[in-house]
Amino acid sequence: MPYIIIYIGVMMRVEKEYRHLEGIDEIRIFNASQKNFYRRTRREFEVDDLPLPVLMNNIPVEIHSLIPYEEGIDFIIEKVGDFTLGKYNCTPDDVKGRLLSKLSPGFYEILHDELLEIYHNHQVKKIRFVYYNKNKLAKLSQAKLLYDNGRIFVTSNNIDTRISSRVDLEYRDFDEDKSDIIENFSQTGSYYNIDGKYTWSQGIFNIINRAKEESDDYYNIVFDLVIPEDKHIVNKIFDITNRETAQFEEIIRIMTDNGILKTIRLNIYSYFDESGIIIRQGLINDITNYSDDELTKPVDFLLNGFKNSKKLALLVEPLNAKQFKFSKGYYNLIEIDASRYYHSRAILDNIVEKDTVERLNKLIKGDINKFDETFSYYIDGNPNNRKVVDLYIECFEYGNAIHSIGFLTDITEEKDNYEQLIISNDQRLILIKEIHHRVKNNLQVLNSFLNLEKRAYRDNPDLIIEHMQTLLSSLALLHEKTYNSQDFKNINLKDYLLDHDKQTMNVVDSINPIEFDTYVDEDLNLSIEVITPLLLIVDEITMNAVKHAFPDVSPKNKITKSIRSLDDEMAELIIKDNGVGMKDLNHITKNLGCEIIKSLTRQLGGKITLIEQENGTGYKLVFPKEMEHTIE
Repeated sequence: MPYIIIYIGVMMRVEKEYRHLEGIDEIRIFNASQKNFYRRTRREFEVDDLPLPVLMNNIPVEIHSLIPYEEGIDFIIEKVGDFTLGKYNCTPDDVKGRLLSKLSPGFYEILHDELLEIYHNHQVKKIRFVYYNKNKLAKLSQAKLLYDNGRIFVTSNNIDTRISSRVDLEYRDFDEDKSDIIENFSQTGSYYNIDGKYTWSQGIFNIINRAKEESDDYYNIVFDLVIPEDKHIVNKIFDITNRETAQFEEIIRIMTDNGILKTIRLNIYSYFDESGIIIRQGLINDITNYSDDELTKPVDFLLNGFKNSKKLALLVEPLNAKQFKFSKGYYNLIEIDASRYYHSRAILDNIVEKDTVERLNKLIKGDINKFDETFSYYIDGNPNNRKVVDLYIECFEYGNAIHSIGFLTDITEEKDNYEQLIISNDQRLILIKEIHHRVKNNLQVLNSFLNLEKRAYRDNPDLIIEHMQTLLSSLALLHEKTYNSQDFKNINLKDYLLDHDKQTMNVVDSINPIEFDTYVDEDLNLSIEVITPLLLIVDEITMNAVKHAFPDVSPKNKITKSIRSLDDEMAELIIKDNGVGMKDLNHITKNLGCEIIKSLTRQLGGKITLIEQENGTGYKLVFPKEMEHTIE
């Protein structure tokens, strides 16, 4: 059928064309309305019902029956399929016995020549009806016309064009995503034709420079673009590939929809699958010679998607030393300029783990087809410049050849962060154990002090409360500073003592102003095991001075503290006041406060003595800087 355009009515347009490669007549119908295909008319002929009505209604295709009238000038309608009846909201009695030209003038105009041809030669004819509404594909129907027993039967199979199905996927033995990348790299595309329906790979759309459309499954979208000068080559291809089995190679030129002339190499062949279904396959290679300032190869678009990534690289054909193509991230990772890089197995020499190298060699030899590992890589063989990488490479067969594709990722920073996170989590667990341990110990200390205070000052509960308040404030300060630092082994003492002075002044209820003068060596760092009893000793001596050393109001009341390192192992605390001093030393050394100080000194492992001085009271405490840490 040559290319024909028919106008029916005001809006409806019909195009007819023979699709050589598929061996099918195609009729494209634009902007049809119901009145073009169905008009109510009176019955003119009595016709019998077709036999086997149950069978006819359960066959999965529509069957229409027409009886030739006056040697094919017109056709009497004997039967119309249920799908068509439902579409036009009519019954079998509404159509039976009518002339086709009167009931459906549109179909009569479109199909009369084909029906007349079948009537005379009794040959089977395939027709594809494609319906468009405002140039958008609306419906598609595959039909066969055949003559039998004095009638012309039209069988039709309506296809839902809203679903773009890929009927041939079961015949494709390769991964479509990976093949798309290889097609981009090699500027190729492929298609399958099974029972008149096409499946086009993404590479084809790259070649013809457009996206997939709904109707593409039913057209040869490449040959439709062949320039007039090469149409004779296409006709030769049609003649050869219309045989049951054939193979053909040729070079033709196409003009894309956006006006670009391309030269393509075709390799088209046919074969039967295991079920006896004939499959036509085509491989198409874009061999257009572009200049540098024209179009970029599709693989460059693909690789450019990775151009801003310094840690992620796309590897196209990494196992092929001549045809490889890598994104910029690869050269950033190995720290070699792309212009100086030579791809060979020598790159494996910089991999640290030798078992990893063995598995990569197996991949290169073809013993395995996939590699997915994390390993260390020395930049230029330098152990001081180490990176940790993830490498994934997969080999697959496509186009009767083995291809490979992979991804390389620099995870050095992530690996370091992960290891630091593990260390941090371990420290956090130790910290939690330490907190529980400290809280338990300090509660025990407070409980012991409270029992002592209750026995000593049972008649003065206010004094007990004041002492407990001071102890609680000191321990709260200790906890706050220690847990904020999250380090129980290296606590700077100076910060503690200065804050301790401020807190003591806020807690102590005294009518006499007291000045605190404190000195601590800047670099004196102690563990919490040392600081806890030391701070409680300072508390006890300070509270004794506040309560007893300054009975008179004086602007010069002062408590001084000095803590210095004596050597690498020992330190010294001197704490004194300028108050009234102690008259009965024997009594003082036996009171509750002194007993508490002695107990804490033993806990600290130190030695405390009174300092002889003209005014006031002083103590010297020598203690070790380190004690065994209780939590590890």
